[in-house]
This record gives sequence, structure tokens and C-alpha cells, in this order.
Amino acid sequence: MIQVLIAEDDKLCRTILEKNLRKWGYEIISTKDGKEAWKVIQEKNIQIAILDWIMPKMDGVELCKKIRGQKWDGYIYLIMLTVRSKQIDIRKGFAAGVDDYITKPFDTHELKARLQTGKRIIGLQNQLLDSQKMLQEIATHDTLTNLLNRYEILNVLTDEFHRSLRENKPVSTVMLDIDFFKKINDSYGHDVGDEVLVEVASRLTGTLRRYDKVGRYGGDEFLAILPGCDLRNAKRIAERLRRAVCKDRIHTEAGQLYVTISVGCASSESQSHKSIEYLVKFSDKAMYHAKNMGRNCVIAS
Repeated sequence: MIQVLIAEDDKLCRTILEKNLRKWGYEIISTKDGKEAWKVIQEKNIQIAILDWIMPKMDGVELCKKIRGQKWDGYIYLIMLTVRSKQIDIRKGFAAGVDDYITKPFDTHELKARLQTGKRIIGLQNQLLDSQKMLQEIATHDTLTNLLNRYEILNVLTDEFHRSLRENKPVSTVMLDIDFFKKINDSYGHDVGDEVLVEVASRLTGTLRRYDKVGRYGGDEFLAILPGCDLRNAKRIAERLRRAVCKDRIHTEAGQLYVTISVGCASSESQSHKSIEYLVKFSDKAMYHAKNMGRNCVIAS
């Protein structure tokens, strides 16, 4: 339901607006002055605002300017209600950010039409936001596992690494690789391989701390970022991840498969790991060491 703010100091006019908007199916919040209206706009999810030009404490033009001067999650469609009909006043209103205006005394049919226009604009804007969110999701996430993709997990690492330098705290990386994944694909097909990837990703995200991040680094490799974590604790978390993957068999269309991972850790606390490239390189090197040690184990570098 569209939430509409009414800012009108005249009681009779406000009552007429409230009665009609309720009849037309809008959820309304009424205020008596500009200052009260501004407070509501900051606290509530207002989508359309009907503002009287002349109000105590803050007039409609000033309120419009304040609204347009802020960033909101969604667009607020502004309708000015005024007795002023001169072109210079209309231009002043539009310059302040008004989308539409109605002159007093207003016709209810005209008001309804203006509101329907605002409703269409809000609907189109919401569609645009949804499309932008979808594009952002596609650009930053792996479509199969819904984890962060390689580009985005490296962006996260860059941010966390620089923060670790500012705060003088370590950040650790954990590289994970599914053991014998090629054999799974060759034996059961890529659809089963995809099922394994999705389930491993789910177990990893379900095991990590709330502020840790994990992404699909490529193929069957995953990279986890552990902010504020030294090497000893990184190895402990990595061991927890290893156990979470191999503890229970993974259900696939080919049956229950026993899956393990090899894990390598590195931390910025080491003097030789004082760059993003070295963190990734040494966690990857440690992971391959785990492979050479027989797989299904954790090696810290």
C-alpha cells in the first residue's frame, strides 16, 4: 500500500484530504506543520507527500528543498497544495523539487488523477531499483552458488586488508578446494558436480562468522576472508570448515557422496604476507601443500 504524507495546517482541508485518500485505498499520515512533516519523512517510508505551500514552522517550498537535499531509499513524489497560481510561484515550486501541484480549492477528481500519476512514477521507480539490484547481484555474485564471485571477493579482501593496516589488526585468508572434484564430474556428470558445489558453498557460509566473507574463487576453489583473525584462529576456523563439509554426505541425484576439501591459510600478521597478493598466494600455496599431504586437511602458511 502506498504511504502518503499530508502536511496541511488547515483542519477542514486536512480532513477532506484524509477522507478521500482513505476511500481511494492509501495509507496516510497527517501532520499540521512543516517541521512535523519533516520529522515523519525521516522516520517513515513515505512515497507520496501532499504539502501545503503556506504552513507554520516550515513552509512547503523549504520542506521540498530539504527533502530533495537528502538521499532516500526510494523516490518521494511531491505534490504542492497552494492558492498561488502565478507562473512565478509555480516555477519557484518546481525549482524546489515539486513534481506536481494542485491549486485550492481543489477538485477531488483532479486530486485523484494527480495521485495516480504519482503512484505510476513510484511504481516505475521501484521497477528500476529492482532491475539495478538484480544487475548488481549478477555483477558481484556467482550465479550457481550465489556466493561472491572472484572479482568481488578480491574487492572485499582489498577493503579488509586496508582496514587491517589502519587498525593494526590482522586479516587472514583461507583457500579451499574440493578434493577429486574432476573425478566427480567425470564419474557422475556436471549436474552432480554443480549440486556438490552448491552444497559445499552452503556449508561454508553456514559455518563462518557473521562478518566473514566467502566467494567462489574459480572452478571448485573458494576463498574466505577472516577480518581481525590471526593465523592460529584462522586455522581453527578453517578446520571447522573442513569438518562441516566432510561431516555428512552430500545428497545428489547420483546418490550420497562423501566430499572433502583441502584448505590453506595465511595471515597478514606474517612479515612476508604484507600485501594482498602475498596473502592469496600463500594461502593458495598452503592449500596445495594440504593436497600433497593427502587431502582433507588444513595447512597454515
